[in-house]
Amino acid sequence: MMPNIDALSDRLHEYLDPSQIQRVRRAYFYAEQAHDGQRRKSGEPYVTHPLAVASVLSEMHMDHDSLIAAMLHDVIEDTEISYDGIHSQFGEQVATIVDGVSKLTHLEFETKAEAQAENFQKMVLAMAEDIRVIIVKLADRLHNMRTLGAMRPDKQRRIAKETLDIYAPIAARLGMRDLQVELEDLAFQAFHPMRAKYIRRAVVKARGQRKDIISEIQQAIQKRLEQEHMSGIVTGREKHLYSIYRKMKSESRSFASIMDVFAFRIVTETVDDCYRILGAVHNLFKPVPGRFKDYIAIPKANGYQSLHTDLFGARNITIEVQIRTKEMDAVASQGIAEHSHYKIYGDSDSAVGSYNRARKWVEGLLEMQKRAGDSMEFIDSVKKDLFPDEVYVFTPKGRIFELPRGSTPVDFAYAVHTDIGNSCVSCRINRRLAPLSEPLVTGQTVEIITTPRAQPNMAWLNFVVTGKARTSIRHFLKNQQRHESVELGRRLLNQFLATYNMTLEQIDEVKLADLLARADLKTLDDLLEDIGMGNRMAYVVARLLQSDSETPAGEDQDRARGAAVGIRGAEGMVMHYARCCHPIPGDSIIGNISTGRGLVVHRSECRNLMGKSKDENQRNIYLEWSDSNEDEYPVLLQLQVESQRGMIAQLAMAVSAVGANLLKVDSGERDGQMNAVTMELTVQNRVHLARVMKKLRSVRQVTKVARQ
Repeated sequence: MMPNIDALSDRLHEYLDPSQIQRVRRAYFYAEQAHDGQRRKSGEPYVTHPLAVASVLSEMHMDHDSLIAAMLHDVIEDTEISYDGIHSQFGEQVATIVDGVSKLTHLEFETKAEAQAENFQKMVLAMAEDIRVIIVKLADRLHNMRTLGAMRPDKQRRIAKETLDIYAPIAARLGMRDLQVELEDLAFQAFHPMRAKYIRRAVVKARGQRKDIISEIQQAIQKRLEQEHMSGIVTGREKHLYSIYRKMKSESRSFASIMDVFAFRIVTETVDDCYRILGAVHNLFKPVPGRFKDYIAIPKANGYQSLHTDLFGARNITIEVQIRTKEMDAVASQGIAEHSHYKIYGDSDSAVGSYNRARKWVEGLLEMQKRAGDSMEFIDSVKKDLFPDEVYVFTPKGRIFELPRGSTPVDFAYAVHTDIGNSCVSCRINRRLAPLSEPLVTGQTVEIITTPRAQPNMAWLNFVVTGKARTSIRHFLKNQQRHESVELGRRLLNQFLATYNMTLEQIDEVKLADLLARADLKTLDDLLEDIGMGNRMAYVVARLLQSDSETPAGEDQDRARGAAVGIRGAEGMVMHYARCCHPIPGDSIIGNISTGRGLVVHRSECRNLMGKSKDENQRNIYLEWSDSNEDEYPVLLQLQVESQRGMIAQLAMAVSAVGANLLKVDSGERDGQMNAVTMELTVQNRVHLARVMKKLRSVRQVTKVARQ
């Protein structure tokens, strides 16, 4: 049945003032006039769509500004009317929501993940302006899904996929379960019509067979509540199609095993009643150990509150029971939309909690959006946040943090504060030292140990699961790499400018500006970063920036390359040690500037540097080790040893006796009684390496030791 404005007005009398209803009616007639002559794909007048969206919102008891915005949400996009026109007619709040929803209209992207990601960023910014933007957008999407049949099949599939990927998870994250379930089922039917048909048929069949058992359990629970003088309404709970399909797919379960679980909900008056009813049902049926969850004491991220328990019933059936108050039940269905409801009917802790959590989530998204390098990285992080299956952990002082399932202590550290995450070095879980990659379990107490000089490790990206941790680590590493590239670029450029008796401070501003413009760079730091990353050669830049005095001869440029740059060892992300020759302090070394990687340090006699073209050799710079160097460096040794039981253990003891750290041992091919052994170990310098080799030669079975 097509909605009409009079039917909507009658429904609004339940909770809005006559003056507010009048404004909603005025918005309808305004939209009708603006969309005059426009039709939907189904052939209906276009205004039926905004009216249907407003009807969806009225079922959630949304405020009149949201309903007006719903009436006008396509006006800016599809008609001549501008933001200012709506602002002057209906006020700033309505105009802001309409503008926010209009910006999201292009979320019906044609292709390309990048377009999806870009638009998702717009959505987050619009949500930050006014959270009602996303509620109006979700209602708009729901009506579009209900009328999807008028679209081409390929378009139906695309819109359905987008609904499952983005909109249904957002509805879930905002606690709007009713809307989420309908979106999921409609999208599932459009995307997998045959699968949906078979599951629906199986559900109808199973429902008929289960009717007697359901009413039997329902009556048993209701009777027990009456005996205990407790008020509570017991209802059976249907699983929706998409959740059945998702469980079958993700948990590899049969349809029968999912339908064997009978689900009930008990709605009562007070929180006290919830816990008393829990005791009564545990008395009636045996609880399943480890399957009780208290979401009243610790609400879910979207504000959902309820007691969950699993019970063993007669005839080997499992019973799932949810117990909650009426207020919690309303929030579980409407989520954040219930926030507008409580303003009219008085304060409701659940609804306020749901709203505050949603605001906090949007603020977290904004922070992630600022730190993300690009929209694809951002949407990748957000998708991880949109599918949380929470674990709850405690700080040593008893503060609770909720994190997605699979979170590690590093995720926890970033959840506490970005600075804690950036400076974290180790952790204690339940007072014992644990690896930073260990997945957390609900109920654990996590203590993070930090040091001021610590910094994020790139390897953390392999195991963190929260968007905040991922974007914070990437942001830090990116900034650190830029800083190190700029510093290296400055040292290299100064070295070559010295051949023209100049320094960076003395270069001609006009020449620098001209060079930056030609190179399409904004600042001197951008140029230095390019040099440090190996994308530009320092001697070429120096030649372009030198004053107009005489150009030095070739040997002077060689001398510039010969004036060694001192390196301290672990120079960070823009200096790498070649794995072909493993240089260590004390070796004669050369730096090769590698495009995109920065400086790669080789030993002077490294075969990979020999026989390179003149152009390649232009990329080499002489380096020297600085004195203050306490790092350890990997080195490869080739040994020939006599085969004997326990030989590897003897070699390892010899290495550790002189303070070297053994990383890896490979026992290679066997030649008679001789074995070739390759050892990778870390040493401080050539003197330390000489001590290690001397110690290894003292082992009787070792016949040869050579550095690779």
